[in-house]
Amino acid sequence: MHQTPIFHDYTFGDQDRRELDHVGHYVLPKLLTADAQERLTEALDRIESLIPGGKKGYEPNRFAAEYDSYLESLIGHPQMLKLAREVLGEEIRYDHCVSLNRPRGNGGIGWHSHSYSEDDPRYGYVRIFFYVNGFEADDGGLKAVPGSHLYRDPKIQAATDEALREGWLAGKTHPETGKPLEIETLSVPPGTVVLMWTHAAHAVTPRKQDSDTRWTVVYGYYKPGKDPGERWITPEFERKPIPGAEGLMSPY
Repeated sequence: MHQTPIFHDYTFGDQDRRELDHVGHYVLPKLLTADAQERLTEALDRIESLIPGGKKGYEPNRFAAEYDSYLESLIGHPQMLKLAREVLGEEIRYDHCVSLNRPRGNGGIGWHSHSYSEDDPRYGYVRIFFYVNGFEADDGGLKAVPGSHLYRDPKIQAATDEALREGWLAGKTHPETGKPLEIETLSVPPGTVVLMWTHAAHAVTPRKQDSDTRWTVVYGYYKPGKDPGERWITPEFERKPIPGAEGLMSPY
C-alpha cells in the first residue's frame, strides 16, 4: 500500500551512525515534509484536546497512536521503519507513541533517562522525536548530555542543571574520549527529527508564556531480545492489524 512520504530525502550512513553512538542523539533538521507537519499538527492538537477528560491509565498523550489514526499509520510507515532499522538493524519492535506537546507556560521537565537492556549493549532502544514546529534552546528546548548513554544508567534524575552537575554528572567523563561530560542545549527548525538512545540523559526547558504550543511526538522502537518492561500499548492495540506493522507489535 502506497503511503504519502513523511520525510524529505536524507542519508544516514556509517559516519552518522558513529556520531549517534558517540553522542547519544542525532539531529535531522527539516526532515519532515510540509504535509507531514500539517497532519501531525492536526493530530497532536486533537490529542491535546482529549487530555483533560482522559482516562487514568489510558491517557491520550501516553497512548497517542491509539487515539488518532494518522499517528497510528506512522508506526508501520516505510520511511519510519527504514530509519528505525538504519539505527537498530532489521529485527525491531514497536514500543510506544507519546505526544510531548508543550503549551505556552509549560514548565518543561527535569533530567531523566530510560531503561532497556542495561546489561547488554547489543540490544538497542531508540526514540524518534518529531519536533513539528521546532524550538529554541530557552523555549521548550531539548537538553542532553553527550556520552551519558554509554553508562546505560536508567535512573538518571535531577530537577535542575545544577543538581545534575553536582549529582550524577560529577566526575563523569566520556568513556571513549575521557573528556568531562557536559550539558548541551539544542535549537532546531520546524520539521526536525531527533534520534536518541534510550539511556541518554535529557531534559526540556520551560515553554514561554507568549509562545504557541510546541507540537511534538515520540515513537519508540527497540531490538528485541530483552524484557522491554512496561509498554504503553494496550493488549487490544497489540493485536490490531496495522498496515506495515506486521511483526512489530509483540514484545519479543
